[in-house]
Amino acid sequence: MGFGRKIVQAIKDKGNKLDGEMSFFEHLEALRWHLIRAALAIVVFACVAFAYYDEIFAGVIMAPTKPHFWAYRMMCDMGAFFQSILPSMFNAADFCVTSIKVNLINTEMAGQFTLKINSSLMIGLVLGIPYLFWELWRFIKPALHEKERKAATGFVFYASLLFVLGVLFGYFIITPLSIRFLAGFIVSSDIQNLFSIDSYISSVATLTLATGVVFQLPILVYIVASLGFLTPKLMRSSRRYAIVVILIIAAVVTPTPDALTMTVVAIPLFVLYELSIVVAGVVERRRAKKELMNI
Repeated sequence: MGFGRKIVQAIKDKGNKLDGEMSFFEHLEALRWHLIRAALAIVVFACVAFAYYDEIFAGVIMAPTKPHFWAYRMMCDMGAFFQSILPSMFNAADFCVTSIKVNLINTEMAGQFTLKINSSLMIGLVLGIPYLFWELWRFIKPALHEKERKAATGFVFYASLLFVLGVLFGYFIITPLSIRFLAGFIVSSDIQNLFSIDSYISSVATLTLATGVVFQLPILVYIVASLGFLTPKLMRSSRRYAIVVILIIAAVVTPTPDALTMTVVAIPLFVLYELSIVVAGVVERRRAKKELMNI
């Protein structure tokens, strides 16, 4: 009889294990459908970009190569402002961009067609990422308790806002400054700069998307701090190291020799780090309040 009870118990345990496995696979199936819907949204945005590609190519993709681009006009105004304050140290003409020599070529038979498809997909990805955040939130939300849901309210809004701000900063600041420097940089007058269109598109996409991802730092800090692995005290004590890392990042993403350009890029990263300290402090106070309520 004892042996029979052991067999029955083993069968029950196996059944419970299978139920758990089915539950796990059901979660995977739910995640798969959330990702499929996000992918469909990206494809829809990509199709819209493909339909209006001529306007997007001239007015968005190639805009950073034009002297009348917003960043270059702001640089010229900035030079005039500095010259008015310290005329002996600054010359407004040094800040103004009058021409950018970007000679683009295509070296493949189907290069321009694949370029149109790939860049349309890239635009669709940028426009569809906020919807991807929303689908991920819909997947995670049922697993959270009521208090956790309230604490995480606004995740989609803040993550999307930071991503959009990062993309705009990368497109309007980092991209034109990098193009201006790289297009005019020469090792020897015997070498002519001819850039492939694929190289240009990948550079613009990388700079804008990478900045959008970097601007997610406060969200990442919120998650890590909620898990108890990060505190505002630790971030404050590590501020000097963070400053060095930020300056290195600014130097890498803007390969320009002047300190002013690197400073313009580094300042928003400093602000993001300080904002992340505030976020970590909010999480710590919320955790301390919760622990007091449980006592």
